[in-house]
Amino acid sequence: MATTSALETLIELATKDTDEATKRLGRAVRVSEEAQQKLNILRQYRDDYALRFQDNLTAGLTAMSFRNYQLFLEKIDTAIAGQEDVVRITQQKVAEARTAWQACERKRMSYDTLQTRAKQAELQRENKRDQKQTDEHASRISFYKR
Repeated sequence: MATTSALETLIELATKDTDEATKRLGRAVRVSEEAQQKLNILRQYRDDYALRFQDNLTAGLTAMSFRNYQLFLEKIDTAIAGQEDVVRITQQKVAEARTAWQACERKRMSYDTLQTRAKQAELQRENKRDQKQTDEHASRISFYKR
């Protein structure tokens, strides 16, 4: 019985670890999705700004306005590159969190399997005891009937 309670304790600890890993994975996924959304917004803003630049270019721009548009597009491109790095890092963290969660889940499942096997072994021992008692009882009855 001590083994069973120790196994139950291990299962509880593994379940807690798995729950925490699940929460960490969820947070990592949420942060990654937010980073991707920011990147998409930046790209959309850049496309809109570039379109506005093209429209103003056909209408005619001063040299100073032309340079300002170019500088601002460069700043947006730099921001996009930075956000792409953030997205890459967050995706990497999601992969790490997923790997950690999978390891915790495997550990928990292996303890569950051990517990199931222990219960099956105990059930078999009980069945053998019951069968032995039934056989002994039948033997005694047969002996006394003679």
